[in-house]
Amino acid sequence: MIREMLLVFLLLLCSAVASPASETTLSKGFDHFYNLEYDEAIAEFRKLIDRNPDSAGVRNHYAQAILYREMFRAGALESELVSGTNPFLRRAKMNPSAEDQRHFDESIAKAIELSDARIKKDPNDSQALYALGVTHGLRANYNFLVRKAWFDALRDATRARKLHNRVTELDPKIVDARLVEGVHDYVVGSLPWHVKMLGVLVGFRGDKEGGVRLLEQVAQHGDINRVDAQILLCAIYRRERNPQKAIPMLLSLIERFPRNYLLRFEIAQMYSDLGDNPNALAALRRIEELKSGGASGFSHLMPEKILYARGTIQFWYNDLDRALEDMRRVTSRAGDLDLNTCTFAWLRLGQIYDLKGQRAQAVAAYRQAIDMAPQSDAARLSTRYLSEPYRRDKRKS
Repeated sequence: MIREMLLVFLLLLCSAVASPASETTLSKGFDHFYNLEYDEAIAEFRKLIDRNPDSAGVRNHYAQAILYREMFRAGALESELVSGTNPFLRRAKMNPSAEDQRHFDESIAKAIELSDARIKKDPNDSQALYALGVTHGLRANYNFLVRKAWFDALRDATRARKLHNRVTELDPKIVDARLVEGVHDYVVGSLPWHVKMLGVLVGFRGDKEGGVRLLEQVAQHGDINRVDAQILLCAIYRRERNPQKAIPMLLSLIERFPRNYLLRFEIAQMYSDLGDNPNALAALRRIEELKSGGASGFSHLMPEKILYARGTIQFWYNDLDRALEDMRRVTSRAGDLDLNTCTFAWLRLGQIYDLKGQRAQAVAAYRQAIDMAPQSDAARLSTRYLSEPYRRDKRKS
């Protein structure tokens, strides 16, 4: 059950304080970041490090972009991974390059050194405390997703929470520090009691509703973390079966970051969850139009990602023949897709075959999902359906 803590790590999308002198470059870097252009974002943040070598915040930006590039490559940024009946996320270990690991570790170590030096001079330096909390949050993400160091990640996430608690005690006007508090409250409040008994969580009861309220406060009044809070809330609203609250926020994010096609996939999923099949499919057609029209940011989007999303919606709306056609096309390119998409495509294909009464084909598809990623959530579900054919349930799985 310790894996339930993943949302703390996956969703600690905190940004550190930047110096005013670097505002233009910083804005440019984050425009790339939120539009999924991680190579460009990393290059911009690297320039900032050269200009501001003593800024812990800039090094946090750089480390964050390295981590999220790896998450993006692995298909780990879709809200489906933290919603529905999935226990937040189960996936195989990520494998960044040795160079990326070195750059991440060096950036984190230097950020800690710089923040600690400032805190040693002034224990009430709110900016240094804030930056240090961000650093621990990022390392928590990396320890969980890359190193699979569960308890190290949990300790770092809790340390981030304590540091940002201190920031808001010193200056309640720093709304951005509420992001970590909100995420931590939401996740700990979602955990079963025996997980909360872990020593590292002593003193934190958690509060799901309170955590959401804090995130809504950051989404409305935050400065550097406003966008992060909005993205987090969209995932949480979906997980809490409240997609209607996410749609206006997603539409605003799409307008601001038009090259981020994941946001468009998200809104299709939200419409589907609402039971609005026509608007769900229309959102996917819009993605196809943007890709075929050569829109910026869409050139590297594989058509199979669109087919997977459409096939999933057709699956839930019982349009099994069309869903089967789309999922067959997706699995024919499974080796070229990210791990998340290919494993869930094999799972869906097996479920479709089961619903059509084609048991032998279903079993073969489930075995493919298991072979692709034995530790993934798709493999866990596929193993269940090897023993008992898939049947419709009231809850999605």
